[in-house]
Amino acid sequence: MVSEEEQAMRSKLEHLTVKDHGPVFGPCLRLPGHTIQKAKDELNETDERRASALKELGSMIRERGAGGGEELAKMVLEQFGDKPDSLLLRFLRARKFDVVRAHDLMKGYVRFRKEYPELFENLTPEAVRSTIEAGYPVVLPSRDKYGRVVLLFNIQHWDLEEITFDETLRAYCVILEKLLENEETQINGFVLIENFKGFTMQHASGIKPTELKKMVDMMQESFPARFKAVHVTHQPWYFTTTYNVVKPFMKSKLLERVCVHGDELGGYFKDFDANLLPADFDGKAPITDYKAVASKIFGSEDTAL
Repeated sequence: MVSEEEQAMRSKLEHLTVKDHGPVFGPCLRLPGHTIQKAKDELNETDERRASALKELGSMIRERGAGGGEELAKMVLEQFGDKPDSLLLRFLRARKFDVVRAHDLMKGYVRFRKEYPELFENLTPEAVRSTIEAGYPVVLPSRDKYGRVVLLFNIQHWDLEEITFDETLRAYCVILEKLLENEETQINGFVLIENFKGFTMQHASGIKPTELKKMVDMMQESFPARFKAVHVTHQPWYFTTTYNVVKPFMKSKLLERVCVHGDELGGYFKDFDANLLPADFDGKAPITDYKAVASKIFGSEDTAL
């Protein structure tokens, strides 16, 4: 039997607004009841399953990382063997409490750092702060109606010589790590909006296929993050060439979550309230204060991740 409380929470989930969620920045002090219900329905999370899965995952990390195990499993043990359950929980939530898949995601996490060391060398808040203060990317200070964190990237004024592709990826890596400390974000995930108005031939020719693959790898099997959708707006005709380079690197699940709108924004506004979005993303809100975003992410902190 489904309790009245569960029925009420499921009903609430069908009629959420941006006001029904906690803050984007900082820790989650208390999960909303409807988010707890969402975790149960979508992620198979209950108090009992959480406790047993954490125990199973801890054992798997130790057993597979010991002795003559594979190198990545050893790296997982080294990275996570002494970490608190709160960190392991991120990986379980990202893989719906499937312990084997959560461990595979941990291997992906350490693999990504091994394959792309240039993204993580001296990765302190100060190293990426100027990139985030320039708006690459922007984190909206409010969640969308589904509770997702909204990341914005406006390509129009992006100078690849001034801020390189790797520098933007480094900023994304820091933002993901910081915002995933919040349990609402672990459960509800992220959504990306990319405004391609002003995407030039110089942009298209300046971004290498290897860099695009690196970006896709970041979104697939490398972070305990739920990427729920990618929205592309105002792309020019030659965007298709760049997108066709990216597609072979994308798994079907991510491909299905990419929405290419062009200038037809009816579907876009079904997902996003215009009052949430800043003016440079076709919304009614003021353009985001990028320096304020950086301050909310980092505060006065200056430690390597």
